[in-house]
Amino acid sequence: MSEKTGQCLCGAVKLTAKNVPSTFNICYCDMCKRWSGGRWMGLHVPKGDLAVTGMDAVTTIVSSDWAERAFCNTCGSSLWYKLTEGPYADACSISVGLLDDTSDLTLKNEYYTDRKTCAYDFPEGRKQLTEAEVLALFAPTDAEEGEPE
Repeated sequence: MSEKTGQCLCGAVKLTAKNVPSTFNICYCDMCKRWSGGRWMGLHVPKGDLAVTGMDAVTTIVSSDWAERAFCNTCGSSLWYKLTEGPYADACSISVGLLDDTSDLTLKNEYYTDRKTCAYDFPEGRKQLTEAEVLALFAPTDAEEGEPE
């Protein structure tokens, strides 16, 4: 178990999680797909081991009879999923995408696999681009941005 830090896209919400496991889960349910824009990857954080700053930027919605979801009301980043009922009430999973370092994490479980479609497969022969290749393809160059006069 380790400590992880992270933040939303705009930085309004920052978090520190202690006693974080080295595994994460993926969910393909319709709510998670809509909430995250794709499969949602969550990392369980033990109760009481999540410290959050910027709570004024956090909006929580009740998403079912037994769970709620939180997002940044400034940039829209998915923050966490929390169970509110049942044997795991107060169990919280944070979005893996928020974390500063995910290099030591491995996938443990996939939920709602009957809702997974081919849109979530990684087919052979796909093009894979590095950060440098993407920036060269899409980022404006100095000439395109215009030089200050």
